[in-house]
Amino acid sequence: MITRRDATLGLATGLLLADAAPAARADAAPPADTVIALPAPRLDGGMPLYQALKLRHSTRGYDPRAVSHETLSTLLWAAYGINRPATGDRTAPYWRHILVIDIYLAMADGVFLYDPKPHALRRHLTADIRALTGLQDFVATAPLNLVYVAHGERMQDVPLDERRLYASVDAGFIGQNVYLACASEGLGSVFRAAVDTGKLGSALKLPPDQFVTFAQTIGYAKA
Repeated sequence: MITRRDATLGLATGLLLADAAPAARADAAPPADTVIALPAPRLDGGMPLYQALKLRHSTRGYDPRAVSHETLSTLLWAAYGINRPATGDRTAPYWRHILVIDIYLAMADGVFLYDPKPHALRRHLTADIRALTGLQDFVATAPLNLVYVAHGERMQDVPLDERRLYASVDAGFIGQNVYLACASEGLGSVFRAAVDTGKLGSALKLPPDQFVTFAQTIGYAKA
């Protein structure tokens, strides 16, 4: 159960909030078992779809400024949140109606797993592994890198050598949702395949039947 204390701990770190308290120490990371409740996503307003499509582009230079909790909440909901609570279905389509993708968030204060049902972040690692999320220099200092991890064990009807292809399609759907949400929110983003997936999977301590597909960097474009 997510408590008020859990949410307060998440706010205090300055991990994701642009307006975090100035007195918070840079080394005051949330405990390993932290669950951070996200605010409700903003489902009204925003940019018209065709305008967002017109503005969608890839960004490869990022300001280190953090993304607010409010904005992150809307981005994650747009990425792979639950848009039909009665059935638990998502904002992005998925292969054979089987959920195989998890979204991990690699940031300066560690790695979190997005849990769509409570719309919350669950602490996964305390280490800063941003530099391992891609082969380009900018990933190490961008405020947020999403890592799309597939559950191969949920794809029993697909031959082993084809599972990455099927999972990549699902990750691509999510990535496009993120691109459009970022365009609407005035954020930069880039969907990346230049990733040492084996090394990143080891850093994430993934079990053998899970694997990294792609990563996506998010943040404010460097002026």
